[in-house]
Amino acid sequence: MDVDAQLVRALQHDGRATYQEMARSLDLPRAVVSSRLRDLLSSGTVRVVAAVDPGFLGQYVIAHVSIAASGPVQQLADHLKEIGEAVLVSAVGGSHALIAEVRVGSHDELYELLAWIRRQPGVASIETLIYTNVIKGLFISRYQGGATIDDVDIQLIEILQRDGRASYRDLAHDVGLSATAVRSRVQRLLDLRIIKISAVEARGAGGRQISMGIGVNLQGDDQEVVDLLHDSQNVEFIARTVGRFDLVATLASETPSGLLNQLEQLKSLGSVNHAEGWLHLEVIKEDYARRMA
Repeated sequence: MDVDAQLVRALQHDGRATYQEMARSLDLPRAVVSSRLRDLLSSGTVRVVAAVDPGFLGQYVIAHVSIAASGPVQQLADHLKEIGEAVLVSAVGGSHALIAEVRVGSHDELYELLAWIRRQPGVASIETLIYTNVIKGLFISRYQGGATIDDVDIQLIEILQRDGRASYRDLAHDVGLSATAVRSRVQRLLDLRIIKISAVEARGAGGRQISMGIGVNLQGDDQEVVDLLHDSQNVEFIARTVGRFDLVATLASETPSGLLNQLEQLKSLGSVNHAEGWLHLEVIKEDYARRMA
């Protein structure tokens, strides 16, 4: 794995890790870490942002929506991009033209949203998978409940949603507290799993990596498949689902052959009955920020 890929993985694990911490954990010179990371961030190849856990926001229903189109999809994608419930909208190659991840408070809200999507010009059909358990996700922190936040916390969250690596000094200036107090508050938000700070990497056109979504149908126990996917550094997301597939996941690689090797390894498992993939051609929206007030 090259240096940039190592840095991205480190930021996905801890978006606020210092240069020194990353240099030590990756066994790289600090100067190399700081130089490459500055380049990745300034070029827009990588964004480090905070996301509020959907459980804290009352978004108890998360669904993956695959959309088949009857014509060009740009206008439809633009419409989907504007709805707050959609955190991810991507043009994909495969049997569908677009996929979206949507987060809502109830199944009734999901039904209304899906009805709205079906009514949009150019939509031929949709297929929906409901997540029953997100096993691995860059911005799922598994909020446990019972926490409260105040106006200062809300200010901090909204700043970190724009820049997850904002310095404690700058945060302190923005909210009118000491850097020490701000550090304590941010750590509390992380410890309570209200937020998670991670890296979003550009993918598809203009990105340094490509990614593929996969849907898996299983026979028997899924633990072998879950373990393989969970332990791979190249798997960004895994969820158990209700619908056409038993599991969905997102694979990432810098080359098509890397994706193929991962897919072949998955298909070789005895518990995998069928695996189907869709290539992310262009991620049109990947935005986990939410107004808190």
